[in-house]
Amino acid sequence: MQKFPANPDLQVFITVVRKGGFAAAAEELGVSPAYISKRVRLLEQELGTPLLHRTTRRVAVTEAGERVYHLAQGVLDQLDQLVQGVRITQQIPRGSLRISSSFGFGRNIVAPAISALRERYPTLQVRLEVFDRLVDVATEGYDLDFRVGDDIAPHLIARRLGANKRILCASPKYLRERGTPRVLSDLLNHDCLVIKERDHPFGVWRLRAGAKEETVKVTGSLSTNNGEIALGWAVEGRGILLRSLWNIEPAIRSGKLVHILPDYCQEANFWAVYPSRLDNSAKVRVTVEFMDAYLRKLQASHEGRYLP
Repeated sequence: MQKFPANPDLQVFITVVRKGGFAAAAEELGVSPAYISKRVRLLEQELGTPLLHRTTRRVAVTEAGERVYHLAQGVLDQLDQLVQGVRITQQIPRGSLRISSSFGFGRNIVAPAISALRERYPTLQVRLEVFDRLVDVATEGYDLDFRVGDDIAPHLIARRLGANKRILCASPKYLRERGTPRVLSDLLNHDCLVIKERDHPFGVWRLRAGAKEETVKVTGSLSTNNGEIALGWAVEGRGILLRSLWNIEPAIRSGKLVHILPDYCQEANFWAVYPSRLDNSAKVRVTVEFMDAYLRKLQASHEGRYLP
């Protein structure tokens, strides 16, 4: 008897066809384009035939892909009805949950959110651990990682929880003494506060201005692996800082820091990263949905100010 392809891969394939491309499908499903590409490739290998013609601009469906697309829609509809009939016992989140995050984001955002989550779902036991490095949840035994930054390994599943970017800033005191940079290359002549934190390449700042991306190698007399320490140094006038809006918005709003080179930024969105689909675990699914809503509410409270 021929084994029919896995439901998740069919869903990915249908979304790619419907949206006309990997990037659009990834955005709708809340995963990375690399994950989409991998799942479609595995589906093609399992079926033994190409389903898509890839071009630089979009994808086109092969003849075999058309047949799979129409058949899969019917199959998934039936599977959805079956799953809904047996899922009642999977709706209550319970048991232990291991969560990881970075130092600053974990302490300032994730920790209070998890406290509120535990109050709503008392059957959960949550262990939150923070690190100065990226965590591979698939191999290190974590159920979930909340991170800032768009570098997601293709073997992981990720859901974007909110928009964020890193910007350049310095204190008024520093700018009075050293001058305000006018172009990106001016940073070479300034003291920059270098952070080695999770996915940050040490001393290499990749910044985007519109569609153009530039890289600058910065130096300074102060460096750390903790963004909170670097933020304190920046407020004291010790140098120029590249830091997330969610973290420095209060200092900018109060005038302790000044946004410089405003045409440049670095994408650093909020993500939930997990090793398997949310349908497989009520506790992970509920936690991701809770954090999504928590961040939406937090960002809405900053509407009209600096937080995006």
